[in-house]
Amino acid sequence: MTSHNDNVLNNLPGGAPARGKRSGGSRRRAQAGGELPEASISEFDGVRCLHLGHTPWVQGAMRIHRPRKLELEYIQRMMAWLLLVEPAAAPTDWSGLRVAQLGLGAAALARFCHGELRVPTTVVELNPQVIAACRQWFRLPADDERLQVLAADAGAWVAEPAQRASVDVLCVDLYDHEAAAPVLDDADFYRHCFEALDEGGVLSVNLFGRNASFARSARRIAQAFVGDAGEADAAPCGEVWMLDPTDEGNTIVLAIKGGRLPDADTLARRAEQVHARTGLRAQRWLHLFKPVPLRAEPVPVRATPARRAAQAKTDEGARP
Repeated sequence: MTSHNDNVLNNLPGGAPARGKRSGGSRRRAQAGGELPEASISEFDGVRCLHLGHTPWVQGAMRIHRPRKLELEYIQRMMAWLLLVEPAAAPTDWSGLRVAQLGLGAAALARFCHGELRVPTTVVELNPQVIAACRQWFRLPADDERLQVLAADAGAWVAEPAQRASVDVLCVDLYDHEAAAPVLDDADFYRHCFEALDEGGVLSVNLFGRNASFARSARRIAQAFVGDAGEADAAPCGEVWMLDPTDEGNTIVLAIKGGRLPDADTLARRAEQVHARTGLRAQRWLHLFKPVPLRAEPVPVRATPARRAAQAKTDEGARP
């Protein structure tokens, strides 16, 4: 979900607003009477966008003649998890991983994971009309051995005991039509995300980095993946990093379960491999990594591998 300046919206043909049962901790909280927002579309300059209700907020986008291309910058950055995992088979063979996505959007990640990466992917989307829109207008493939799209509550799904340690990558993009804050954003939700990941797994979350809720959300993620930073002798169970915000203000938070950010050489090597295999400009991500503060006040943080390497070169050049 990101901002959008084109206000020419069209009602999606083919049905009345989708309805669903009400329960706490989902985007239905924003809907009085239990009614989910209508899915609508806009098109401009060869790009088709998905909206919820009659709002300018873009839930996802697709370039009509290049449907597999990840059109939005923040969606591309959500794929930075490719730098943090080591495929078992070959450096650019991610087919052995298990990916889950909470929130379908315009199916950009689903199309990319299914068609480009060929990785088994489960998508959980609350609004049936969003699923219908993606099938009809956004080239969402039919379910097969590599893709399963569930019309379900993402919060309930990720909390199921059966999902514990069931995925290697979990992508979360859960904003409603009002785009005020993530609709699933409490400590229990992020704890369930942590539990759903296998050891070494990565959580990739889209947040509005310029929104007042960002710091609160980031700290909750850090609490789930790192624990209490105030306890010096506490054994770390993972790390949490963020990428610099996009021009639209989207900030991607990446949390590693039971692992650490790879060193600079490994990141650079993987970025080149990802670019060669997928076309994603992964080398640009290397300079965007920053640690997420684990407390509300500023705390000392270790530099990113890329910045450590750059500083080492600077120090070496300064030696007599």
